[in-house]
Amino acid sequence: MTVVATGAGTGAEPAARPRQAGRRVCVLLGLAALLVLAALLSLRVGSLTVSWHDALAALFDYRGPAAAPTGQTVVHSLRLPRTVVGVAVGIALGMTGALMQGLTRNPLADPGLLGINSGAGFAISAAITAGAGSVGTYLWFSFLGAAVAGVLVYVLGSVGGGATPVKLALAGAIIAAFVGALTSTLNVVNPNAADVARFWLAGSVAGVAFPTLLTVTPFLLLGLLVALGCGRALNGLALGDDVARALGQRVVLSRVAVALAVVLLAASAVALAGPIAFIGLMVPHVSRFLVGPDYRWILPAAALLGPSVLLLADVAGRIVAMPGEIQVGIMTAVLGAPVFIYLARRRALDGL
Repeated sequence: MTVVATGAGTGAEPAARPRQAGRRVCVLLGLAALLVLAALLSLRVGSLTVSWHDALAALFDYRGPAAAPTGQTVVHSLRLPRTVVGVAVGIALGMTGALMQGLTRNPLADPGLLGINSGAGFAISAAITAGAGSVGTYLWFSFLGAAVAGVLVYVLGSVGGGATPVKLALAGAIIAAFVGALTSTLNVVNPNAADVARFWLAGSVAGVAFPTLLTVTPFLLLGLLVALGCGRALNGLALGDDVARALGQRVVLSRVAVALAVVLLAASAVALAGPIAFIGLMVPHVSRFLVGPDYRWILPAAALLGPSVLLLADVAGRIVAMPGEIQVGIMTAVLGAPVFIYLARRRALDGL
């Protein structure tokens, strides 16, 4: 009896793995379809509603502003760059949240909640105040601010017995509040810089041109490649440092690689669109629910779901305030606050 049961169990595991992998592939395909739908809605919806025909023609058969209808010109000149930037920023934020939650084993980890967005935002505000006018300059300041803020939060959250989810969240709130005060001070000192920074600090994918995106693209791609290669390392870190070392993993090298990917992705996203919060908090939890706890699947799922959520939030911001719009950074905060409250109240907060 025992031999038969053991043999059946051994045979069932390999049989279950292809089914599980197939289900996860179907989930990724569904998320890819959702992203395509969100992108098409982003092209169509706004103060001027464009037909499906004009939206697709603007992509594949655009004949210039003189020959094309107004709707096609609006899509090609304004909404297409906005949608592409939204996809890039959403990928960066979704993956950054997943990386940070895996690195810190903190279900509340998010580039906004842990002060990384605030640090990058303060650094860019300082660059604007100093007279820097190019995105290339902003980008380097953004990297520096994100890295310094991340280190400060982790050091402060580790004081007195090591880092815990609650301590890291509190440290992030402290750093974010402090850095926010410094940013406000810069805006008071230099009102002209404040006018430039005010719209950007609220978080928006509107008005970002393709040349700006091309400046940031190499850093985004490098961060994306590093992040996708960290799935196995994050699985090991989830078991604890001692177990990871026993399995032959280089824990310090793994943490450095994940931290590098976080800085590259978060700083690039902030340089493009400003400090957009809560995408990095919500997306990894939904991805984990859909594909399970394996970070080799969570990271691709977050890369597909992140831009979908951001684009849909951007579309919602255009609908609720039509013919004006509400910036996407405000919309994601409205959507993300209930999620944060739910996660903070869960008893299984430490069981990531």
